[in-house]
This record gives sequence, C-alpha cells and structure tokens, in this order.
Amino acid sequence: MTTDPAPSTALLTDHYELTMLQAALAAGTAERRAVFEMFPRRLPEGRRYGVVAGVGRALDAVEAFRFDEDVLDVLRAGRVVDEPTLEWLAGYRFAGDIWGYPEGETYFPYSPLLVVEATFAEAVLLETVLLSIYNHDSAIASAASRMTWAALDRPCIEMGSRRTHEQAAVAAARAAYVAGFVMTSNLAARQRYGVPTTGTSAHSFTLLHDDERDAFTAQVTSLGRGTTLLVDTYDVADAVRMGVEIAGPELGAVRIDSGDLGVLAQQVRDELDELGATGTRIIVTSDLDEHAIAALGSAPVDGYGVGTSLVTGSGHPTCGFVYKLVARAADDGSMVSVAKRSKDKASVGGRKYALRRLSPTGVAEAEVIGIGAPPANDGDDRSLLVPLVRGGRVVGREPLAAARDRHAASRAELPMVARQLSRGEPVLRTEHVG
Repeated sequence: MTTDPAPSTALLTDHYELTMLQAALAAGTAERRAVFEMFPRRLPEGRRYGVVAGVGRALDAVEAFRFDEDVLDVLRAGRVVDEPTLEWLAGYRFAGDIWGYPEGETYFPYSPLLVVEATFAEAVLLETVLLSIYNHDSAIASAASRMTWAALDRPCIEMGSRRTHEQAAVAAARAAYVAGFVMTSNLAARQRYGVPTTGTSAHSFTLLHDDERDAFTAQVTSLGRGTTLLVDTYDVADAVRMGVEIAGPELGAVRIDSGDLGVLAQQVRDELDELGATGTRIIVTSDLDEHAIAALGSAPVDGYGVGTSLVTGSGHPTCGFVYKLVARAADDGSMVSVAKRSKDKASVGGRKYALRRLSPTGVAEAEVIGIGAPPANDGDDRSLLVPLVRGGRVVGREPLAAARDRHAASRAELPMVARQLSRGEPVLRTEHVG
C-alpha cells in the first residue's frame, strides 16, 4: 500500500528567501558551500534556561520541502522569481547535513541549536520554516518545563486548544508533552503524535440538564465511577456531596475551575475525606501558570489543567532564535568564517561544536562552544550536537518518549537555582573557545 506524500512545506517561507536565491543563482554564488546556524542571542527576559522542542516537526518539514507543480504555479503566477529560478526550484531537494541539539535538551544564550551545512541555495531556503517551528515549539516547551517543575510530582494536563490557532494547538500539545505534561485535551495531537488525551465535561453539560443531580447521574452512568465531575457550576460543597452520593467513594476526581483554588481545594479535600472518598482526586484549572501552580504547592491538589498561559509561552510566545550564515567557501574552496557585526545583533562566525560542561558529580557548569573544532572534553562533559540529516536523508527522527526522557535528564543536571521562578540570569554561562 502506498501513502500520499506529505503536503509541501516550501511556501511556509518568506518571499525574500526566493529573491535571494534568484540573485545568487544569477551571480554564480548560489552553489557556494555554506554553514548556517540557528541560535538565541539571549533567553527571554528573566528566564534561567530554555528547552529545545520542534525537532521532529522540523525534520518532517525538511523532508516535505519541495517545489511541486502546484507550488511552482503559485510562484509563477505571482512573478515571485524568474523562469531560470523556477527551473532550479523544480529539482530542489535538500542534500546537505544538519546537526542539532536533540529534542528536549536545555539551551542557553548562543547555543548552536542547529548547524546546517550545504550550498547557500539549499540552506537559505529552510530558514523561515525552521525558525517558525523552533521558535514556537521551544517557547511552549520552555514554559511547560517551568510549570511541571513547579508542580513537583503532580501531573499537568495541557488544555489550551481553544486559546490559540488550531494548528498551533496541536504543536503546543506535543511540545508540552516533551517538557513533562502527561496528557492533552487535543485529539489531533493524539492522532499525529501519540500524545495521551483526557477529558470529561464542561459547565454546558451540567446546564443542559434540569439539575446538577441529573447531569452527574448521566455522566457517571455513561463514563463510570472513575470519571471527573466538574463541581463549581453552582455550589461546590453541594456538588461534591452529590457527586459522592451518586458515584460512591470510587469517584475518580472532581475539578474546580473558579474561585480561590487553594481555599476551595482544602475545603473539598476535607469534605471528600468526611464522605469516605479519600481516594477521589482534586484537579484544578482556571488561568493557571507556573507561579499559580507553585502557590498551590501546599494545597491538597492532585493535578493541574493549564491552558492560555501554556500555549502563549507564559508571557514569552517566541524564543528569539535567529538563523545566520557563519561560514562560507572562499574562492579557493576553503571555508572562511563570516559574522554579522551590527549593534545589538552581532553573531559569532565559524562552524560550532557544543558540549555541556559537568562537574564530577554531574551538575552542569557551563555551555562550551567550540569554534572550528570541538572543545576539549575533560571526561565528565557531554556533547550536545547530534546528526539530524546526512546527505539529505533524515537520520535523527526518534520517538517522542525519548525527547521526554532527555528533557527530564537534562533539566535534572542543572544547578538547583534553575528551579526558581523569580527573574534571574541564565544558570549556565556560555563560553566560546577556539
């Protein structure tokens, strides 16, 4: 059985990528060997670390980056580029190499998150789609990581689909899962990426029925005693008592979606225990972010549902990644470093190599970036760049579970100050050597 190829991603780009290509083809420089690098100049203000996400989605996008007839027709009709350029694009397939930080890894200022080695023409065309994926997904994962750390061992559920673009919602659910969220409400994320899903009912289900008892009875009858009842449509205490009466002490959970969550959670816990429902969990929702989650740390809460703050990066919806040319072939074929020198937007030239410097006890101490050659490893350190694409063939695809495990391990090796939610500087310094 054959499957249809994925839709082309070639138009998920900026107009000027193609006009640069046209000019380079005409000048005879398009085939020069080049090294592009994606990196952040800084972390979002106040953040102590960031999280790499979107790697798997980016690899899918590179594979699907082709100029088929439909795409070429759009470019031709809009006179975006000339006919010689269209002819070149018709045969485009990325044939270079890409190295990168694997998904779930933590990062810091000037971490070389992607190193793309190819001709200028091949590599420059990928700029926009790679930045789009990485900037979005890493922003979500970075926020999610702070939330899951603040939650300690309590599970976090992603519930932000209705607060963002419908396709961004799917990517957000995936990124949150990488950073420790256990489930999502988004079914497309389950279909595409295997992210576990969950959900029971909203206030509208309660309001549909003549009274709360009828609503709870219908839900328990259909979904079982292990279901989660939403108890704040009317009076919380009455709803909890009624829920246990209908489902018995086997009631799975109750959800609180409004009010002073800490106070209500304690009142609900006391009531559940008095009714014998000691195993019934309490789930809280309602505009949570990492600070609200941390504030509920002493409350008898068993899980958090997070929406708006998560899918908007908790105040930082993008990571500020850039994609810059850092080396190119000279006339004699040797590679020379190049760098942007403009004020406040400087880049560091040269092909990069990266390792995480660790203490003998395994605590991260620095991000060490080698220019032109790998930095020395004292035996405790670990390399950060892994092959993602070789000769145009994707080699770095992996299960999402591997990214989850990697994130947990990478975050655990950071200094303890990384857990702090207050504004601060990056917990690791970045050193360039060579």
